Amino acid sequence: MQRGWRVLVTGGAGFVGSHLCERLLADGCEVLCLDNLKTSGGENIDHLRSAPEFTFVRHDITQPVFVEGPLDCILHFASPASPRDYLRHPIHTLKVGGLGTYHALGLAKAKQATFLLASTSEVYGDPEVNPQPEHYWGHVNPVGPRSVYDEAKRYAEAITLAYHRAHGLRVRIARVFNTYGPRMRVDDGRVLPNFMSQALRGEPLTIYGTGLQTRSLCYVTDLVEGILRLARFGAPEPLIINLGNPDEVTVGALAREVLEVTGSSSGIVYRPLPEDDPRVRRPDIRRARRILGWTPAVPRREGLRSVVPYFRKALQEAECVRSRVEA
Repeated sequence: MQRGWRVLVTGGAGFVGSHLCERLLADGCEVLCLDNLKTSGGENIDHLRSAPEFTFVRHDITQPVFVEGPLDCILHFASPASPRDYLRHPIHTLKVGGLGTYHALGLAKAKQATFLLASTSEVYGDPEVNPQPEHYWGHVNPVGPRSVYDEAKRYAEAITLAYHRAHGLRVRIARVFNTYGPRMRVDDGRVLPNFMSQALRGEPLTIYGTGLQTRSLCYVTDLVEGILRLARFGAPEPLIINLGNPDEVTVGALAREVLEVTGSSSGIVYRPLPEDDPRVRRPDIRRARRILGWTPAVPRREGLRSVVPYFRKALQEAECVRSRVEA
């Protein structure tokens, strides 16, 4: 991102959004962080609030939004992202993908700002192609329980491209694959927080299905670098890019790695696979390498070791809160 740019990050208090805000400030940008705090507290951005170039705006992007002054770029990251959140808030998830993206695009059009949509690997559904390239149209159940998230993002991609075609808006779409790092919620229901929390509590790690389904985990600093390279890419044409780590691992092997890096003696238990859970997930990142010169730098084992202290501290803090509530 260019030094001196004024950037709006929707969903900026979330896991990835807060890391984006932090990096943008370090790069010399003015940052407006917009979030309704529905699925995240403000603690992710507490350390940024004193920065003179940082402004937090509490607002629900499903409602019209107005920002005074110029904007150079909008990074649209507002959305429930974990299965636990979007299954708990299905209608809101659809409204964020539809109305929220519409409002963010309208603001970008009014400000003539570059618009970057945080889409997801879930647009590929339970893919019949592995790895998944950007030209693959996906294999999505439009009426299953996960469809509220999958179809919200697919619609968000469609309206983003419509704004480019109708209004000439400069747009970018990042299809984000599984990402992890500090500031993840320990209870968000995704595979790595689940495994880390269970291992550090000494509980059995829960694997859904056989454990042979695969995931590809990207460390959050690598993702942020890819997002910013995509946002500042200068060509006027729209650009859709997979951002993730192509180092594929089975869920069973990941569980064993988590046990190793945490030093936990926990066992493993198996539960039925949820409906429409993808069997494979691996990004084809050849386009990101060729166009952006981007490739992940943090190996999975190194990243897993680095997040253990964060999860240990987060669990301790959660236990302290629970004890105070029960006292």
